[in-house]
Amino acid sequence: MSRLIRVCTAAAVLALATGVVILQAGPRPVTLAVIMTNDPASNQIQVYDVSTHVLLQTLSTHGKGGVGGNARGVRQYNGELFAAVNNGSSTVALYKRNGNGLKFDKLVTTTSAPVSVDFGNDHLYVAGATTVDSFAMHQNNVTWLDGTTWLELAGGGVPPAGSTAQVGVVNPRRLLVTLKADPEPGTVDVLPLRDGALTGAVSAVSAPAGTMTPFGFSVYPDGTALITLAHSNQDGLFRNGAFTTVIDAGQGAPCWTTRDGKYVFTANAGSKTISRLVGTGTHVFVDSQVAATTTGGGLADLDAAKGDLGVIDHASGHSHLSLFTYNAFGELSASGPPIDLGVANANGVAIMAPSDQDAD
Repeated sequence: MSRLIRVCTAAAVLALATGVVILQAGPRPVTLAVIMTNDPASNQIQVYDVSTHVLLQTLSTHGKGGVGGNARGVRQYNGELFAAVNNGSSTVALYKRNGNGLKFDKLVTTTSAPVSVDFGNDHLYVAGATTVDSFAMHQNNVTWLDGTTWLELAGGGVPPAGSTAQVGVVNPRRLLVTLKADPEPGTVDVLPLRDGALTGAVSAVSAPAGTMTPFGFSVYPDGTALITLAHSNQDGLFRNGAFTTVIDAGQGAPCWTTRDGKYVFTANAGSKTISRLVGTGTHVFVDSQVAATTTGGGLADLDAAKGDLGVIDHASGHSHLSLFTYNAFGELSASGPPIDLGVANANGVAIMAPSDQDAD
């Protein structure tokens, strides 16, 4: 036993009671904040340590950015997979977690310029300018394109350029895409799925009269979606293919959303604030109109996971990432000063907490 102790390195632990040597793993996994620079010529992602604000990596997306007026241009999956849209190249860049960083995996080609992405049902979904694509997944590997559907306005016809806002999974049978069509109310496209793949005709649902611009949304496990109505300063609840209620947001231009548990946080571009909402399946309640304020410019995206929230803003040719922590009551606390991202039009942030397996 004494000889065994002498040869053990600092990276090992000796269980004296059993005589078993257990080697420790590498550095404990950290939560990452990953943003997309959205550069129209040479798009990149930046990877930050949420706790220290240290920039860990800058990686190419192997394509061109330039997306705007959208939600969820980047998305993470189970802390292990990350996707970013190359709007100018009609591709989506995919990365896998590699320790406390990311490693480029591959590009997938889309049928129209990609705007928004989501994961679910063992698929990657990509909403583009005119179409939505589904890509099959095996574990954390995105494989092949297995479905495409044309987007459609509630009044008929293909959406004009710049209409697509966000794609999101509702359940194993349904996918939603929000479409802006000012000065019309706008549209929520309900797309049927079969075994996760897009199939069948889209159902185009108009936003309620007197509202404008369905934009970002978050989906509860019961299948209800809390959708912002950005240009009428409202929030709505969408269930079973229809809006069931609409409320006054009390803040200017609620656009982006993220959910953790019962709380939905909205980034209000006009007010430069973050609100905290609760949806019940029938009603939407504003739990806090101003759960937090930001010190930068107009907001551009937000995401949250396991007690950490990140939000991007733009001001005077600069983009910033502000980080917050939140408790079980959804109460936000600023985590240090905003990070200057060094680019003008960053668009898309994902909070990648370690997977349950990594965190053990």
